Formats: sequence, structure tokens, C-alpha cells
Amino acid sequence: MASDPLSLPAIHASHVGIWIADTHGRVQRVGRGEAIAAVAATPHLLLNATLTGDRLGYPELSGLDLLELFAFLYPARFAVPTPAGIAATIGITPPKTEEDIAAFLPQATAAMLAGIDDPAWPEREGAWHGMQALARQCWPWAPLVQPRPTAPDANERWLFARLPEWEEAPPRAAPRQVRVNPDDVTARLDRLTGDGAERRPGQQEYARATAAIFEPRERKDAPQMLVAEAGTGIGKTLGYLAPAKQWIDQSAGSVCISTFTKALQRQLSRETERLYPDAATHREKVVVRKGRENYLCLLNLEDALQGGFSGRAAILAQLVARWAAYTRDGDMVGGDLPGWLPALFRRNGTTALTDRRGECIYAGCPHFRKCFIERSARAATQADIVIANHALTMVQAARPRDGGAPATRLIFDEGHHLWDAADSMFAAALTGQEAVEIRRWVLGPEGKSRGRRRGLAARLADVASYDEAGERAIQAAIAAAAELPGDGWLGRLSENDPWGAIERLLAAVRGQVYARAVDTRTADAGYGLETELADPDAALVAAAAGASDAVEALLRPLLALGKRLEALIEDPPDWLDGQARARVDGARHSLGTRVDTLGSWLSLLGRVGGPADPDFVDWLAIDRYDGREFDCGLHRHWLDPARPIADIVYRPAQGVLVTSATLRSGHGAQGWTEADIRTGARHMDGSVRHFAVPSPFDYARQSEIIIVTDLARGDLPALAGAYSRLIEASGGGALGLFSAIRRLRIVHARIADRLARAGLPLYAQHVDPLDTGTLVDIFRADPHASLLGTDALRDGVDVPGESLRQVIMEGVPWPRPTILHAARRAAQGGNAYDDMVIRGRIGQAFGRLIRRADDFGQFVMLSPSFPSRLLSAFPEGTPIRRLPLDEAVNHVAAANVERRKTAFPAFSPS
Repeated sequence: MASDPLSLPAIHASHVGIWIADTHGRVQRVGRGEAIAAVAATPHLLLNATLTGDRLGYPELSGLDLLELFAFLYPARFAVPTPAGIAATIGITPPKTEEDIAAFLPQATAAMLAGIDDPAWPEREGAWHGMQALARQCWPWAPLVQPRPTAPDANERWLFARLPEWEEAPPRAAPRQVRVNPDDVTARLDRLTGDGAERRPGQQEYARATAAIFEPRERKDAPQMLVAEAGTGIGKTLGYLAPAKQWIDQSAGSVCISTFTKALQRQLSRETERLYPDAATHREKVVVRKGRENYLCLLNLEDALQGGFSGRAAILAQLVARWAAYTRDGDMVGGDLPGWLPALFRRNGTTALTDRRGECIYAGCPHFRKCFIERSARAATQADIVIANHALTMVQAARPRDGGAPATRLIFDEGHHLWDAADSMFAAALTGQEAVEIRRWVLGPEGKSRGRRRGLAARLADVASYDEAGERAIQAAIAAAAELPGDGWLGRLSENDPWGAIERLLAAVRGQVYARAVDTRTADAGYGLETELADPDAALVAAAAGASDAVEALLRPLLALGKRLEALIEDPPDWLDGQARARVDGARHSLGTRVDTLGSWLSLLGRVGGPADPDFVDWLAIDRYDGREFDCGLHRHWLDPARPIADIVYRPAQGVLVTSATLRSGHGAQGWTEADIRTGARHMDGSVRHFAVPSPFDYARQSEIIIVTDLARGDLPALAGAYSRLIEASGGGALGLFSAIRRLRIVHARIADRLARAGLPLYAQHVDPLDTGTLVDIFRADPHASLLGTDALRDGVDVPGESLRQVIMEGVPWPRPTILHAARRAAQGGNAYDDMVIRGRIGQAFGRLIRRADDFGQFVMLSPSFPSRLLSAFPEGTPIRRLPLDEAVNHVAAANVERRKTAFPAFSPS
């Protein structure tokens, strides 16, 4: 839609320079001081105030941010937050150069505002009322937007009236015992891939193999289990969806697909649309499930809209309310809320709009029947396919009350991450922060603290009124919880003035860590400190005994309260109506979680001064960030975290598939041994089948590995220079991976301006104020851009095509020498364990490079001492070159020239 540009000044700032367009559209390049003076005097149009402020070195920057306008006009719509991304979304011509962006912003603004006058504007409902609320908050866009939408003839349905209510449904029947015919699976796969599609033998073999997990189980605690590696490009998603849908149709059962990354959850949701093309049916049959902390809490939102937020946070609340009326499922983290929206508000008020601290009051909430979390949980019990994440799947297996009856068939995609997910899920930590959370859960708000958090007494007021034994248990728990650390505990520890048994324990932990931690350079760098829980001193042993008594004093009444609540449910009194029952059920849910935590604390405290448990690794730690302490305490992890996966998750299931493109970190039988270690399959008594199908990609023609041989380790200027030269040689399209945030920031600071002047934008995690998903979206959209990041970019990033043609690793990703790693290394064979971990990381990083048949890419390792034994991490047949940096740069540049001429460059034999 063509519109005349607005007569408003605009600013664009990047690593290349700063440009300002005046009210007549004339553009001039200005210096930083002149730009800051201009925007401080007059609000300017801009795109992403937070990022622009960083570029200017002026974090207080404010103005008319087009991203905020977009969020208001088009809630729950996707857009890459760049000039080209906004232009593509609203249908106008994007700017061609950096110099054109400032003049483009008024044109884009005019086009967006003109859309309000379009009778077909799909997000019109609620806009007028939302605009009035934003005007009261002095939103900078209000004077331009408020006159445009007309007042509705009748009262619009406001958010809380607009949202549908969920309905209770009877439990889903157990699936019928059926056998899936592999020929039927192949036929269904053909239908899913589409008529005329190229038949992929590898995908068909994979689909037929995975059908085995849907066979009836032959004996208790022995599921039909398959560990399957499907190389990149096989199409494993449809490969396991085809037999899953066949089994669902025949058995009326449900399947849980578990992933590690939110990106794969989104991808799976899209892929399942092939199974259920009708949108309404898809919403009913496929449910994406996440932890409750991912979803918008309607009561928190209502509090924010009624004065709980002020200033910029209040504006964010109104924009989130607009989104909530159009969202599919209320998912604020990785869902359809724009990932860049919270970053525009530096204090990120979205965390206060979710239930991150266990504040939920369940049926006591006026929005309970419309709650996104409750709707998702109930929808999952009726869905054919539930797409969850590894952590939630493990929680539901360990605590079935959290999610209803579990699915009998489990598919773990990204199975190479099961070890890490279990390591977090089944760990225990008695730290100051954890103890404070328990205290707040029992006592509720104290002193001048604000918020909706309600303690046990308020949450179970009706139980206390009608049940004498329940009231006694609640009061005993309140008295015991008062002994836990409260506000200011860190300050008291630093002054050696602890209060209460738990704080005395933490003080003893802190003293022993500082006395025994070896690496003082690590301390100076601001990282955490740790020491083994071995041969504790007398002060720590005595403090642990006192802390154990305090924990038991809290655990006893909570156990008693749990029994009273169970009795009320089993034999309900007259006063227990539907809402009261729901409140009791909610309390039982959260109570069980806290009881489990306290039980793990007692076990950990029993270790202090007692015998070590060979199944666990215990240590003491002080957590620090930028030299500041933020937590300390005792930690316990499983030596082999895959063991509880086998016992708690696999054994109760009827069928289990663990799959990934990189399950084996090597080739041959040794690779399967390592895969079984990482997935926990080795604990399943030999009843596990293995299947592997290689990638269809021609890695010998589509890729190569370059190992740079003359870069000195620790030479940061040389490292930065290498990154810059390699990115320039490839013309962008590079993904740079680091094992330390500090080195990433140093390299980015040294090369970003230089690359920008060459027309090669550089973005970076932990530098640019954008979430990881948005950074990947920007990188994917611009073939000249490059992106620097850490572990989060090594896994789960899918950028096919021109935008990713080079992966650069700063060096071998050696594991950090922590106490936990040392124990596992000793238990799993020393160097062999290290090599398994490293090969897995390198394999995942290499896997980002080739995502489809017409991709070409180079993997560059900046490590002169790269061990030959680790080369098995790469696909067989991939060319490997060891070159000095100068030759490597020339080789990358030559390949880039050749790539532009032909589909793939022609390599001569090494």
C-alpha cells in the first residue's frame, strides 16, 4: 500500500555510521555527538531503540520505535526486526543501502498507519480500547495512532471476555493393542511427502524401522525401544510421524514427541500440519507443551494493567494484552510473541507476566477457566500428538500428577541432548536462592515486598477453617519455614553474621570453598568457585547437622499436610465444592514438588561427614557473575544421569524411539556404545535395537574442513583477525562459535566496525540486545550477515541455503575441568570420555553447515593442534585440509568465487 512519508525526523545507526533524515526527507551522515543531541531534543523515528541506543552509546535513547508500532498493529504476527524484514511483512520496497534506511523509516511508518484505515485489517478488534489505554500511559505513538481507529459501535469484547474457556473432558481410553504394517507406513509416508515427490530410500527405511516401537510390549519394564541415527537430510521428522500417525489411527492412542530446543518444537508443529491439514483439527489433535513459566499468566497481566506496572513496563503490558487476544496458545517464550518485543523494554517485564515463582492460585484465580496453562494441560490429555521438551517429559514421568496419564509411546528427537537434560532435571542443590524460594512459598510476602505471591495459610484458608489437623500442619510449616534464609542473606554471609541454621550452613560452605578452591585466577575472572565435598571441616559438619534438623522440622508438617489433603480428596466433606477441590489439588501438586526438594536436601546433608554414594557427585560451590556472588551452597548430580532416564522415563513406556542426526560421536560399534551411554539405552538390559541411515548429502562435494595451523592459542588479536579475514573471504554467511563469552565479546568489539564498512553486518549473542531466536532470524534473512555465539548456536539452528556457508570454531571445545566432569571422566575411561563429548559438540557444529542438497559450506577450526583422533566427528569422505591462515583465507575466497559461478565449487584432490 503506497502512502506519502510522514514529516518526521528519523535516525539509523549501525557499525558503519549514523544517518538522520529531516522532516523533508533529506538525509545526512552525522557524528555520534550530533546524533545524541538531535534525538535528545526531538523524538525521532527509529527501528529498535535498544539496538540503536547501543550503536550510539546512548542507552537512554527513546523515540518512535517502529517495532512497538508493529507490535500494536499486528500482534502475534512474525517479522524479522530489520528494515528489510519490516518491508517484506507490510509489502513495501526495502531500502537498498544503509544510507537509505533513515529515509525509509517515515515511508514504512506511513504505510503501517495507513493499514489502520483498511476495512480488512484483521486485528482491528480491541485496537481502539487498547489505544486509549496506551494514550493514558503517554505512549510516544499515541498522538499519531489515536485519531485513526474509529470507536466501535458496540462494546468490544475485551481480552478476558474474548478468550474461550476450556472444558473438562473424560480421561482418554487406553490405546488398543495393534500391529502396524510396515507397508502401510510406507504408503502413508508417500502421501505425506506428496504426489510426485522424489522417493527417498533412506527415509523409507527409517520410517519402517521406527514402526517397531509401536509393536505391543512383550514384558513389563521392557518397552519396544529403538535408538536410531538419521543423518541430516533424511527427513526423519516425517520418517517417524508416518508410523506414529498410522498407529494413532489404528489404536486411538497418543504419542509424545520430546525435543530439546524450542526451534524444533516450532518445526514439528508446522510438520504435523501435513497430518491434520484442517487448522481447527490440527489445534485439537496436536498440542505443544512447555513448562508453565513459558506461558502468560492472565492474573499477572490483569495486575499489570490495573496499576501493577508503571512507565515503560505499563506500555509493555498493554502491548502484551493486545497479543494475548490473538495468540494461538499464550506461549511467551518461543511462541508467537515476537522475540524482539521484550528486549525493547530493558527491564524485560515479560518475566513478571509469567508464573516463574510458583505463584499460581489455581481455582482461586478469576481467570482459571481461561488460563492458557490449564487449557494447554487439558488439551494435551486429549491430543493425538503432544510436542513437549525433554525437561517436561521427564517431569511428567517422575511426577505423573503434573500432567495426567503419560503417553505410552515416546519419541525423543534431538536425543543426543537427553544426557544434559537429565543432568539438570535429576540434580539437587541446597543453595541460598533455593532456600529463599521455599521460604517464600510457605510464608508468602513479607515486610514491604509486593506481588501476588500467597503463602500456605492464604492458599489453603478454607482447609485451615474446616480441618483442625490441616491447620496445625500449616502453622507448624510456617514456624519451621521462618528458619530458612530470607532477604539480605548474602549480605549477612559476607559480613560473617548468618542468621538461622541454613544460613550458618551456607556460611560454613562459603568459608570452606574459599579455603580450598585452587584456581585464584578463575576467582579474579569472576567465575564460580567450587571444591569437593570431601573431608569437611568440623564447622561444616556441625552446621550440616543443624541444617538437617531445620529441614526435617519443615518436612514433617508438610508431609502431614499432604496426607490431610489426600484424605479430603478421597472422602470430601460438604464444604469441599468444585473450586475448593481444585485449590486443594493445586496445593497437592506444588506441595509434592517441595517435599521432593526437601527430601533431596536431607540426603545431601547426610553426605556431609558421612560416606560417599558412588552413584552421585557432590560438591560445594559459590556462584558468581562479573565478580559478584549471587548464590552458594551444596550440589549433587548423578554420576550417570542417564540411569534415572532409563528407570523413570523408559521402563514405564510401551515403546520408545531415541533419534538424532548425531547420536554416535564416532563410526562403527564404538559409536553405538557411546550412543547407549549418552541416551541411557545401556541400562535397558539389552532389549534395545539400533538403526542408522547415513545422510544423503554428498559431503565430499558439498563441504570441506579447514584446520588452521599457525594461530597461537590465547592470542586474542590474532583470533579476531582470523575471524575478520575469513568472514570477508566468504562474503559473510559465517557462524562463529565460541566456548567463552569473554572471547566472543572481545572478537566482536575488534571486528564489527571493519566488517560493517565492507557491507558485512555482524551480530553476536551476549552483545546485541536481542534474544537468540531473533538473532538467528536476522542471520537467516541476510546472506551477507554473520553471527557469533556460544553453545546455544551450536545446536538446533537451522539455516539452509546461502545465509550459512561457513562455520568457524575458535578451537577444540574442550570440556570445562569441573569437579563433576572430572568424576565422570574418571568413571567413563578418561580421555575416551573427553573425546566422546568433544566429538559430539563438533558433530553438532558441523551439522549446522549442510541442511539441503544444494548447500555448500566450509568448516574452519582455528586450532593448530587439532587431534587427528577427533576427525571421526566429521562425516566420512569429507575433505580435510590443514593450512596456514593466509592459505586458508585464500582458499575460502576462491571457493566463494567458484560458488557464485556454479552450484558447487570444484575441488582438486589434496
